[in-house]
Amino acid sequence: METIVVKTGEGQAGEQAVLRAGQIIRRGGLVAFPTETVYGLGGDACNPGSARRIYAAKGRPSDNPLIVHICRWEDIYKIADPVPEAAHKLAEAFWPGPLTIILKKTDFVPMETTGGLDTVAVRFPADRTALALIEAAGGFVAAPSANVSGRPSPTLARYVQEDMDGRIEMILDGGEVGIGLESTIVDLTGEKPMILRPGFVTKEMLEEVLGRVDVDKTILDKNSRLRPKAPGMRYRHYAPKGELTIVEGEAGTAARAICQKSREAKRAGEKVGIIATQETKALYLAQSMADSIKSVGNRSDEAAVGRSLYRILREFDDEGMTVIFSESFSDSGFGQAIMNRLFKAAGHRVEMV
Repeated sequence: METIVVKTGEGQAGEQAVLRAGQIIRRGGLVAFPTETVYGLGGDACNPGSARRIYAAKGRPSDNPLIVHICRWEDIYKIADPVPEAAHKLAEAFWPGPLTIILKKTDFVPMETTGGLDTVAVRFPADRTALALIEAAGGFVAAPSANVSGRPSPTLARYVQEDMDGRIEMILDGGEVGIGLESTIVDLTGEKPMILRPGFVTKEMLEEVLGRVDVDKTILDKNSRLRPKAPGMRYRHYAPKGELTIVEGEAGTAARAICQKSREAKRAGEKVGIIATQETKALYLAQSMADSIKSVGNRSDEAAVGRSLYRILREFDDEGMTVIFSESFSDSGFGQAIMNRLFKAAGHRVEMV
């Protein structure tokens, strides 16, 4: 299969590309497209065959539910019942935007899309290309991230092409995404709202709208002994090809320990990458002997850290790094999402110093 890559943008050419992509999805094909979080791999959410094709293209377990993307609030009533008041409040506060809500599903959504569950994950994205595509495709697009399962999610179309070339019909290239980490997932089907995956919409933001919100205790479980409530979080995710280790401790102490570990890895013949911050990059350049040192930005700018993380992991793959070290970050606010992805990418390899 030939995978067509088309740049989106203003004007008739961009509109025609999106309309063509919508027709591909209506016919049961797959299209990768930008959202404000990461690139998604879209298929018809109401077509069981499309769901099966998404699982096959990604190499994704079929019990890992797909998120249904909508472009109009009223369409939620076709796929979810009941739609509680909490969903209305969250939608008013955060939709369109990087928030996914889990509700009880209707028969309109096939079990193949929901991984065999009686619940449905719903998102109303903010990206204009995504919204136009969803409308052109019929209003309901099932879309996980557009990467081979287990790899870092793509924030640039070239990484989608790297994973999906020959597996899907089209890639809509909308440039680099804005947030860089997947949407927050909130489950509204239990007694209390619960965060199953942290993201840009933080626990503090959600609690301003809903009051108390629980968090799945496995989100920042360093040892990965507990079973996550979200089926998709049970699997290996976001991992580079090289072995990633997180070094936790006071910032200066951790940086010096990373320098030492990188020197030891170099002497052992490894190709070493370091995920640095602007505050520590100079130290690594002077003392680490690492082959590649990449800054995610200032430690205080969590938005920049989140936006850079997956791109840097992919760049390390491009450069053939076999061992990667990273500092840790705050586990509150958006930092919780950053650390969740790092823990997953590292296979929970954490060293305390």
